[in-house]
Amino acid sequence: MNKKSSIFIYALVAVAFAACSKGGDGGSTPPASTITATITGASTDRSVSGSSITFNVALSAAPSADVSLHYASLATGNAVAGKDYTAVEGTLVIPAGTKSGSIKVDVSADSLRQPNQTFQVQLSDAKNCSIKTDKATGTIINENGLYFPVDNTGYTTPDNYSGYTLAWSDEFNGNAVNTADWTFEAGNNMGWGNAELENYTDRTQNAFVSKGNLIIEARREEYGGSQYTSTRMITKNKKTFKFGRVDIRAKLPSTKGIWPALWMLGNNIDAVGWPACGEIDIMELLGQEPGKMYSTLHWGANVASHDSKGTNYVLPSGTFDQQFHVFSLVWQQDDLKFLVDDTQVFEGKSSDVAGNPYPFNSDFFFIFNIAVGGNWPGAPDNTTVFPQRMVVDYVRVFQK
Repeated sequence: MNKKSSIFIYALVAVAFAACSKGGDGGSTPPASTITATITGASTDRSVSGSSITFNVALSAAPSADVSLHYASLATGNAVAGKDYTAVEGTLVIPAGTKSGSIKVDVSADSLRQPNQTFQVQLSDAKNCSIKTDKATGTIINENGLYFPVDNTGYTTPDNYSGYTLAWSDEFNGNAVNTADWTFEAGNNMGWGNAELENYTDRTQNAFVSKGNLIIEARREEYGGSQYTSTRMITKNKKTFKFGRVDIRAKLPSTKGIWPALWMLGNNIDAVGWPACGEIDIMELLGQEPGKMYSTLHWGANVASHDSKGTNYVLPSGTFDQQFHVFSLVWQQDDLKFLVDDTQVFEGKSSDVAGNPYPFNSDFFFIFNIAVGGNWPGAPDNTTVFPQRMVVDYVRVFQK
């Protein structure tokens, strides 16, 4: 090979090397055929003011020329275009030298608590790249909405009785739980003495007020070391009562392992402990027996001497989750009568507590809660459906 040929070949190599050089950082620009695009899913909480979901589109490397991708929303999930979100279609351009772009989809305003909804966005017709992941799912989170319509059918009781005065009520007509009357007990608290599985919270995910009803909701979700969440509300040291008539209108949940309760404890529990303080279970229900409720009294000087008396009541037809029922306590000195829809189902007297202090002539406070699992109902299983809700229309206390 002569000297001129060597110089010529060397020049060709140099030109080829320069063509591959990115310049500046000594790196190289991948050819368009090796750059890939990936779209990733996203979500948003639906709100009364509207929201949007932003899908990110990422390139595997910065291109030397503009990349373009056609995109379009797909009604592949349970979200409805035009009702739940605004359908989109267009071209996304990612400029040369940059590695990402985004696609925004508007979500319609709403506050209805309902199952979450999904749809997809698809990429196609790529220019100056190839598509690695062509579809991504958008999730509209509705499960935290604060509007929950309830069928109001069922039994109801009057707002006054002859010989009684309304001492206190909560009709749940506001926009939130009234914390002047109610306190949220939080945590998993070693199973609350019953081997319960939930973590009680004060979040609106688990307790909120909607259209004149209190909604307590139990969920299957990881939170604070538990696999379930719920709410436990008390009126301790805020609203306490001795004697009178109590009416609680409620619609109950029903599924395996769910344990709703409307009950009372003696306000002196911190001083004397349980069961010496006394416990009045106006209503308890095991979710796997949705047509049966229980009313029970608990007492005893200490845990070792704990005793109880109660009964169960089975609806003549239907179940307690189908419509509202009223659970009542008619309470006077040395006597407590329990009613369902004004039918007496159980009576407890001071003579039942022979040999132990009788605690039921003292001040008591309310507790409303849904437990998940526990020694009595057992744990949820593969038949259990979540979320589960207890709806309370009102609690009223009448006294003479």
